[in-house]
Amino acid sequence: MEQYEPDSLSAAQEAAMRRSLTSGRGALTRRSMLRAGGVGALTLGGLAGLSACGIPPAKREGQGPASIDVSAKEKTLSFSNWTEYMDVSEDEKSRPTLEAFTKRTGIKVKYTEDINDNVEFFGKIKPQLAAGQDTGRDLICVTDWLAARIIRLGWAQKLDPANLPNAYANLSAQFRRPDWDPGRSYSYPWTGISTVIAYNSKATGGRKVDSVTQLLDDPALKGRVGFLTEMRDSIGMTLIDMGKDPGSFTDADFDAALGRLQKGVDTKQIRRFTGNDYTSDLDKGDLAACLAWAGDVIQLQADNPDIKFAIPSAGYITSSDNLLVPAQARHKTNAEKLIDYYYELPVAAQLAAYINYVCPVDGVKDELAKIDPELASNTLILPDKAMAAKSRAFRSLSSKEETAYEEKFAKLIGA
Repeated sequence: MEQYEPDSLSAAQEAAMRRSLTSGRGALTRRSMLRAGGVGALTLGGLAGLSACGIPPAKREGQGPASIDVSAKEKTLSFSNWTEYMDVSEDEKSRPTLEAFTKRTGIKVKYTEDINDNVEFFGKIKPQLAAGQDTGRDLICVTDWLAARIIRLGWAQKLDPANLPNAYANLSAQFRRPDWDPGRSYSYPWTGISTVIAYNSKATGGRKVDSVTQLLDDPALKGRVGFLTEMRDSIGMTLIDMGKDPGSFTDADFDAALGRLQKGVDTKQIRRFTGNDYTSDLDKGDLAACLAWAGDVIQLQADNPDIKFAIPSAGYITSSDNLLVPAQARHKTNAEKLIDYYYELPVAAQLAAYINYVCPVDGVKDELAKIDPELASNTLILPDKAMAAKSRAFRSLSSKEETAYEEKFAKLIGA
């Protein structure tokens, strides 16, 4: 019987995941601190969710009975998502875009905010997926690395392009070809999450900070620079600055980027590696410049006009949260109709105006401008072509690579 690789966690991986939950992407809350669920987001109780081995993957297409789709008879679907990741009315009693979908199609959506972190959620649904059973969910939203794992294990249903004309036509180019789902056969992004350079112009004396090289080498910034405790962000941005592609780097490339950061630690150019707590230091000017998540920058700028951001000319890291239809879900066609609905330009604009993440829908600017012209001109929500062209994704890692890289990174940051 085919078995998937053991996913037992090393001490370094467990430490990375704890960091993410307590101070990194996993610790952020939407709209107050804007959660961005990275590879390590989990509760301590969820650590076991990735450690089991010897569970057979679900049958892939052509290897067993297909999932039974009862969408034609049952006008309903169940959608699991993160908290505050959907527009709500001003009185907080309704979800306008979901209600409009139901009114148009007759499909009722059971919408549940039951994803608090990736690993914890995976722990909830893994037993049913592994057993070839329906999870009770027709649509889920998970971050790149978990989407890649679910697809690899055969636990996601292949999407029907005939039901996704808007999604196919309007998906932004920068999100079209992740290495874990080329051509988006199994997934479509809900939102994008960008890593940029943020700086406090008052703390820099009005000087712009726009590259990792400047962060690491500018003597005027010494002791006031921050990098992130999320390995993919700090290493990925450093690789890009060194002219390496984070989508196809080697072990030697990783070690070179690590060495570049180690020099910054040794010379005390880097003040510290942070989770989302960089926001208060940047706001006060204790950090003059740092790597930052775009959602944080939007919120910081609302209260502090000195907070600026820059997109390095070399490029920047973008990840995404993605919609999948789990294996054995009973309302696949209904789920595909909902995915496609959120790729209609007016609907995508309404969602983006509420959640303020990178919108993966191309051509939405005019619709968003009708709602809020300022948001429509914000490239952290709607990257222009020049910015989108600089977007890079961190490649998928094998279990062996993940263990080795996290151990090395943990040593670097003193974790």
